[in-house]
Amino acid sequence: MGFLSATYTNRSINTGLLVLRLGMCILLIPHGYNKLVNFAGMKDKFLSFLGLGSDVSLGLSLFAEFFCGLFVLFGLFTRLATIPIIINMGVATALAHNFDVFDTAEKPMLFLIGFLTLLITGPGRYSIDGMFRK
Repeated sequence: MGFLSATYTNRSINTGLLVLRLGMCILLIPHGYNKLVNFAGMKDKFLSFLGLGSDVSLGLSLFAEFFCGLFVLFGLFTRLATIPIIINMGVATALAHNFDVFDTAEKPMLFLIGFLTLLITGPGRYSIDGMFRK
């Protein structure tokens, strides 16, 4: 199979899903970790979503980016773990960045697209979820 071929194998699809999953999470988890270690300093400046207050909104964002990101990284409960991340990135795109997808909302929109893809496809065979599927 060459690079100009339109054919695919299960192995290439599973490898692509692994690369997507690892790449998205390696880029996302540091955002959540930053929120975790700087929670006290960020909670008063964070956007209050649905009137929940900035500290609850920050906690939900931290949960999505760090903890759900870890689940997706390892491919454990992947589809379920992508849902909070997708919601978080949708809120960031819409409310924090005013749908400015070609400027400030570009990063959350790319995360949203990547994690939406993982919600649709699942984690692939090279994951903890994939090991349970055998």
